[in-house]
Amino acid sequence: MIYKHFAAAALVLCFSLAQEQTAQKKRVAVLNFDYGTVRSGVAAIFGTDLDVGTGISDMLVEELVKGGAYSVIERKALDKLLAEQNFSNSDRADPATAARIGRLLGVDAIIVGSITQFGRDDRQVGLGGFGRSIGKYGLGGTSVRSAKAVVAVTARLVNVETGEILAVATGNGESKRSGTSLLGAGGGGGSAGGGVMDMRSTNFANTILGEATRQAVGQLAQQLTANASRIEVKARPVEGLVADVSGNTLVINIGTRVGVRPGMTLSVRRVGREIKDPATGRVIRRVEQTLGTLTITEADEESAVGTFTGNVMPKVGDTVKN
Repeated sequence: MIYKHFAAAALVLCFSLAQEQTAQKKRVAVLNFDYGTVRSGVAAIFGTDLDVGTGISDMLVEELVKGGAYSVIERKALDKLLAEQNFSNSDRADPATAARIGRLLGVDAIIVGSITQFGRDDRQVGLGGFGRSIGKYGLGGTSVRSAKAVVAVTARLVNVETGEILAVATGNGESKRSGTSLLGAGGGGGSAGGGVMDMRSTNFANTILGEATRQAVGQLAQQLTANASRIEVKARPVEGLVADVSGNTLVINIGTRVGVRPGMTLSVRRVGREIKDPATGRVIRRVEQTLGTLTITEADEESAVGTFTGNVMPKVGDTVKN
C-alpha cells in the first residue's frame, strides 16, 4: 500500500514538473532565411531558383523543437500572417519589422537569419558567390575536381517588444566527404515543390551538401537554445469576449495574436452596470461581476478554446481578461 502511494505521488510530481517545463518554454517564430547572397549559386546547383531560405528555416524549427527550450509557431500561421500583412522579404530582415510580426503572432521573440555560404569549398567568392565558372555547378554540367561542401548561416534573436537584438548565432558546416557533385555521394537532392526545397528529406541529407547544411543548422540551433534565457516573457493585457458556450467549454474571440496561449488562465466577467458622467453622459466606469476562470486548452491566431470553472455560467458577450 505504501509503495502504491509513493508511486502515485511520484507520477503526480513528474506530471507537475512536465507542466512546469512546458510553461517555461519561450514561444518563438522563425522567419524564412534570406538567401539573396547565394541565390545565383543555388540556381546553378539545382538547375533552377529554389527557396533554400525556407528550407533552412524548416530545418531550424525542427532542431529547436528537439532542443526543448522553445515552443515554435506553426508555419501555416506564420505564412497566413505574412500574406495578410504583405511584408516584403527585405522588410522581414529588419529587426523593427520582425518585432512587429512577432507581436502580431503573439510570440515572445522572433528569429531572422541569412545564408552566407552555400556550395563548394574550392569555388566560392565573397560570402556566397560561385564566381564566373557558375556553369560547372549545375546538374549534369562539366565535371570539376573533387571538393567538399560548405554552408554558413547566421541568425538573430529579436525582442518583439523593443526590436532589440538579444543574441546573434552562427553556424558553419563542412562535409566530411568530398565529391565532384554537391548532390552526389549519397543520393539525389530531394523533392522540390513550388520553388521550395525540402531540405529535411533523407535524399538531401545523404548528399555532401546536405551533410554540411545539417551541421551548420545544428550549430545555429545549439547557440539559439543556449540563449533562450535572454528572452524576458512579459505579461500583456489580454481582453476579449466569449463567442460560444457549450457546457463548460468556451470559445473566445481572441487568440495567439494578442498573447493567448494554452495553459493560460483568464478571468471571466460580466458587466453589471455602467456608471456615466452626469455632465457628459460618457461611461466612466463599469461594475463587473466575476463569474469564474477560463483555462485555455488550445488557441490559434484569432480564437481560443478553454475550460470554464465557476459558480455562474457565462454567456456569449461576457468578457475575458488576464
